[in-house]
Amino acid sequence: MKYNLSALIPFSLLMMNCSIQKKNTESNDYEVKMDTLTLFDSSRNRKIPVAFYYPKTDKKISNQEVIIFNHGYGFNKGGDYFVYSYLTEKLASKGYFTVSIQHELTTDSPLPTEGNLQIVRRPFWQNGSDHILFVLNELKKTKPELDYKHLTLIGHSNGGDMAALFVNQHPNLVYKLITMDNRRMFLPRTSVPKVYTLRSNDYPADEGVLPNEEEQRKYQMTVQPTLINHGHMDNKGTDEEKKTLTNFVLKYLSEQ
Repeated sequence: MKYNLSALIPFSLLMMNCSIQKKNTESNDYEVKMDTLTLFDSSRNRKIPVAFYYPKTDKKISNQEVIIFNHGYGFNKGGDYFVYSYLTEKLASKGYFTVSIQHELTTDSPLPTEGNLQIVRRPFWQNGSDHILFVLNELKKTKPELDYKHLTLIGHSNGGDMAALFVNQHPNLVYKLITMDNRRMFLPRTSVPKVYTLRSNDYPADEGVLPNEEEQRKYQMTVQPTLINHGHMDNKGTDEEKKTLTNFVLKYLSEQ
């Protein structure tokens, strides 16, 4: 399914390049196409690089669901929206239109490491939440046929904090939230959207971030411990670790 370049003009497009990803070897999976481009939010004078991973097929996928992925902190070096390709490519191969946002630019201020991190990092999460909203609204203009009623947000670490803030602010726009070891922004206590979180074995979350057992039961929230290190939830993980995380994510996506 090739992206219509002319339809991207309203994005205030700055840059675009396309590349074909390798064919997935599993017979039931689609081949995956990837497009990259840089959007521009004129209201905030902000460039927002994104990568689209989606099934390469001549047949229309009815009710194709959208996933927006949000990376962990990458020290403003850029390119972080590619370092979870084990997951974003797999999701696209299963039929999801998957968008990965590059939240940090080289010109951005560094993420604070001192003070009350839930307070000093909040403006950075707000920027991320604003990026998600802008990308989502622009995508609706150019790909109106996608299923936005079942939007899923996924985020690792700082990207999980951004995604959690977005759901707290825009719960009506999201169907499911899946965080991968976010540690600072409290997860919304809600049964709609559905909330899932995969936890590492080496870093605890701040107090109040995760629901207690009573809240988990009340809102049917899922808190899943793993044996995976926080820093191994991207492409640095072993094949077994990637498989574990991918299987959990696919399981959560399949639940009604």
